[in-house]
Amino acid sequence: MPDHPHYGKILMKGWRRIFLFGVLALVLATGLSFIQPLQWSSNVRLLIIQPSSLGYDPYTAIRAAERIGDNLAQVVYTTDYFGKVLDDRTAIDRAYFNLNEAKRRKQWGRMVNVVVERGTGLLNITVYHQDKAQATEIARAIAEVMTKEGANYVGGGALQIRLVDDPLVSRFPVKPNILANAFTGLVLGALFGVLYVIATDKSRRNAFEHPPSFV
Repeated sequence: MPDHPHYGKILMKGWRRIFLFGVLALVLATGLSFIQPLQWSSNVRLLIIQPSSLGYDPYTAIRAAERIGDNLAQVVYTTDYFGKVLDDRTAIDRAYFNLNEAKRRKQWGRMVNVVVERGTGLLNITVYHQDKAQATEIARAIAEVMTKEGANYVGGGALQIRLVDDPLVSRFPVKPNILANAFTGLVLGALFGVLYVIATDKSRRNAFEHPPSFV
């Protein structure tokens, strides 16, 4: 009477193949990462300040600033804002952007990342670009447009948006994340190896093809 398959033993027996699949996937993921163009990041931070005349206590003022920041974060991705950024800085390479409107919107969305830092009223803006200088120019333009016209996107009034951190460019490329891609490849390759080893194990197939009889 054949025994039921013991998956632990199956995996131990096939560990070399699992390891091989993991290494191959790691090498493939790393190689694909190097094929992609390297990108640097430039980071800038803005502070949203609610006017004291509204009579908010500090906690309420910060919560209100967060809600405004959420709205402004989405505004940055709009075509209107993109156009103002290009108009603000003549040093921005316009030829870098796709002429097709739909593709240009996706390109802009991938290039810019805007995050509201909770509990602070800070707007954290990061720009990714293949050229360090262009990343800095675009980040600076986004910040300048926001300080000048950001209040108009949320109803105007006495809202203040102040630049608190000038653009800071990364020392090394941040995209693609080669280490993260390599680790992901290793894990996925190993998982595929596990499935392959289990699926091709003869003892497991025999156990299912010839189940034990209880008669």
